[in-house]
Amino acid sequence: MTTSPTTSRRSFLTLAGLGALAAALPACSSVLPEPDTGAAGFGTSATGRVEVWCRAATQKGLTTLVDTFNASQDRLTVDLVPVPDAQYVTKLATAIRGRNVPDLVDIDDINSLLFVHRDAFTDLTPLIADLGFADQLSPGHLALATVDGRQYGVPYLADNSVLFCNTQLFDRAGIDVDEATTDLGACLDAARRITALGGDVRGWTFPGNGSGALGFIVQPHIWAADTDLIRGEPGAQEGNVTGNDALGRTLEFHRALGQDQLVPPGCYTDEAARWASDFHAGRIGMFPSSLDTVTSDARPELLAATTVRLLPGPDGGRAFFDGGDNMCIPRGAVNASGAWEFVRYALDLPQQSALPESGYTPARADVATAEFAARNPLTLPPLQAQEEGYAPKTLSYNELYNQPDGPWLTMFRRAVFDGEIEGAMTQAQESFDRILGQART
Repeated sequence: MTTSPTTSRRSFLTLAGLGALAAALPACSSVLPEPDTGAAGFGTSATGRVEVWCRAATQKGLTTLVDTFNASQDRLTVDLVPVPDAQYVTKLATAIRGRNVPDLVDIDDINSLLFVHRDAFTDLTPLIADLGFADQLSPGHLALATVDGRQYGVPYLADNSVLFCNTQLFDRAGIDVDEATTDLGACLDAARRITALGGDVRGWTFPGNGSGALGFIVQPHIWAADTDLIRGEPGAQEGNVTGNDALGRTLEFHRALGQDQLVPPGCYTDEAARWASDFHAGRIGMFPSSLDTVTSDARPELLAATTVRLLPGPDGGRAFFDGGDNMCIPRGAVNASGAWEFVRYALDLPQQSALPESGYTPARADVATAEFAARNPLTLPPLQAQEEGYAPKTLSYNELYNQPDGPWLTMFRRAVFDGEIEGAMTQAQESFDRILGQART
């Protein structure tokens, strides 16, 4: 999930001055050799050390994986190097420019495209095809690692935005969860009825000053209507904001939630630091969020009373943010063969089945056996509807959605808290076009 407002591609751009992404990476990655993935024994008979970089935010999804892999054999040793999310893109770009890259990177799927687009990662297309379960892998993740039909990364874990519903509050309000979550109008009505229970109970919540978190939980309402805020292919894109009916109605929905006091009063200033506290206290009826956010430190009785639905659009439809991590092998990797052996291990069903213990959803749909479903019911909706997952394929995601001074948060707050929806959308269109224009190739 891309919730950190400091996970910035902008810091990458300053590495070599303005335009570093366009200039610095080709200057280095084009001369780094691509591993021979077709060599005999590739990915099966490697020895030595494999250096794996992971995001600090999802480190707990890899720690046990590395330990069990190292204990399973004595030919290879995987060394896990966690990198703070705010530094990941910059650190990897620096490593590429310095010709000293790790063997494998576990990278935010949104950011994987930045490096794929600049030819910094190894083409894994034939290796993925040979896995035998490529059609079970998250298509949203794969799309972010695919250019011109070639795949340069493979999904490892999913961190999806879905709608968590407190069935105890639904029951007290006399509401059916399925009927109440069919579209935004039904959600608004349900939020009113749940809030009417009184006290500190609220029907909905959102972090109104958390740019990345809002992008994670609000955009799926728009995608459920089969539209996006960006049009065109990466490197030749423009905004699709002005006149976007699904966006306007989604902003109106959140405006009504605030105006009618259907969300906690702290939503206005919340940067996602307090995002889950009211839900964990049993005071929120509908909570758009991630599995890790909900399950971390939650009471067992609350989780037992929680059910999940995909996020609805203004007139129906369903979608979720297909966040999480892709595993990619940088060009110039010293032990690419060992890296791919570790990747194959990470994608095996036993390892994928264990991901919910760390707060993440598997990237393989075929993990959802009856036994798995019984143990992990909160992971099922996105697993059983992977085709509804999406993440914008753009080189400018961080500038648009994660920056606290970016156009997404500026538009949301002006529309939702000031009520200037049309003006906010017009302003955002201009900013989207300007930022996307800077990424034109």
